[in-house]
Amino acid sequence: MEKKWWHSSVVYQIYPRSFQDSNGDGIGDIQGIIQRLSYLADLGIDAIWLSPVYQSPNDDNGYDISDYQAISPEFGTMDDMDELIQKANEYGIRIVMDLVVNHTSDEHSWFIESRKNKDNGYRDYYIWRDGQPNDMPPNELTSIFSGSAWELDKQTNQYYLHLYSKKQPDLNWENPKVRNEIWQMMNFWLDKGIGGFRMDVIDLIGKIPDELITGNGPMLHTYLQEMHQKTFGKLDVLTVGETWGVTTEDAKLYSAPERNELSMVFQFEHIGLDEQPGKPKWDTRPLDFIKLKQVFTKWQLALDGDGWNSLFWNNHDIPRIVSSWGNDSPQYRVVSAKMFATFLHFLKGTPYIYQGEEIGLTNTPISSIEEVNDIESINMYNERMQQGYNKEEIIHAINKKGRDNARRPIPWDESLNGGFSTETPWLALNPNYQDLNVKKDQQNEESIFNYYKKVIHLRKENELIVWGDYKELLPNDPQLFVYERSYQGETWLIIINFYEKPTIYKDDDRKVETIVISNYMDSSKKIDKLELRPFESVVYKLKKSH
Repeated sequence: MEKKWWHSSVVYQIYPRSFQDSNGDGIGDIQGIIQRLSYLADLGIDAIWLSPVYQSPNDDNGYDISDYQAISPEFGTMDDMDELIQKANEYGIRIVMDLVVNHTSDEHSWFIESRKNKDNGYRDYYIWRDGQPNDMPPNELTSIFSGSAWELDKQTNQYYLHLYSKKQPDLNWENPKVRNEIWQMMNFWLDKGIGGFRMDVIDLIGKIPDELITGNGPMLHTYLQEMHQKTFGKLDVLTVGETWGVTTEDAKLYSAPERNELSMVFQFEHIGLDEQPGKPKWDTRPLDFIKLKQVFTKWQLALDGDGWNSLFWNNHDIPRIVSSWGNDSPQYRVVSAKMFATFLHFLKGTPYIYQGEEIGLTNTPISSIEEVNDIESINMYNERMQQGYNKEEIIHAINKKGRDNARRPIPWDESLNGGFSTETPWLALNPNYQDLNVKKDQQNEESIFNYYKKVIHLRKENELIVWGDYKELLPNDPQLFVYERSYQGETWLIIINFYEKPTIYKDDDRKVETIVISNYMDSSKKIDKLELRPFESVVYKLKKSH
């Protein structure tokens, strides 16, 4: 496999509304990101995945785009965007734009034209169908944001498809004019020197709604190969697709280099392991740790040589991992967050850090629906209240799985509004911000932030982490995740106690040369009977066997 810059890179996701406000309107913006580039350079990251900053009415916080080649005024101007690309580049940091091309906003000029009449030249940019008798939608497809995926437009008395909000009509990728518009728009951004694209719900673009096919439609990979050819194919950029239902075999189709599609995909198999099969994400169950290990090992082995893994715990849609599957109490938050870093960052693939993960930000419990901003959570609340669910149960589900958990502003210090803004933020900070903020973490040598710095530095300095073979040990152990990485005669052993309960690891066959990194100050070098403390994780370099 040809070595690319993104193989050895660490990507940092910024959710711009919540990163840094520079102009005192309570909303993070592009100039705020520019102000914090030195922080990101200090952390050691190589690329920023920038969640949407395009013009948008913000029905779904920017994932409903009304103009792909304009910047939303709340974030700044195109001049600000050009400055961000240039200044990030000076720090050796590339900007990966969020590409949302499954759907647009209903306020996009294409859709405004499309809905005027059935003969409009833009009509086929979207998916319009007649309803069934008795004013029923064309079929039973449902929206990911609750209810039918079809919305009746009274102007022409036809329904349009929206797999998300009704203000997010789906584009018709079967129309070559639509694809050409998208290639032109992508090249507009590539010409600015961006480092690539993260592609929102890209597995849906091949949908055939009349056959109830949404994900992984028959033309999906043809479209992606055309995209590769018409846009980024000759450029040295990172492309990562968000693909919720993907299998390992699918992922190879997306990311095998000879297929000329994408660099890698996000798969979410591990993320759903605390959800009840076949039910919405709100219906949870305890995490199956053995299954978690099986999923990671499956993906490590399946893509080896045939594709590339993306590695992540968090993003703007997923609650904070240290609260979800770790322990965010004052006693264990720091070692627990460091354990998650160790677990992930020594695997093969490109790691993604979501803003605030590097200081161990926690979920933010709410007690009333009035405190919620996220459209998905609000829709679920209203739907379940109508269905007779207990209000406390619904709030509990939102606290556990709601997207606002990830979207709260970054606390930079203990000052008013955590140094995020001089005015009231668009979404309240976690009340713990005076104890848990960037400044405190930077100043503490043993902090989560400084642990992440070390982990990122190790990846840059050791090809073993990037290219080494993966082998899992003790797959059936109920609380230990143990794996080896081997490369050119060198082997590292990664031992992780996933839980608070102490446990013992025994290994008489291997001898330790040195401790590479540990989340406790005084981890033992003896692994013949290693006593692991709560959430303890250690990376050992092993002596070569003769």
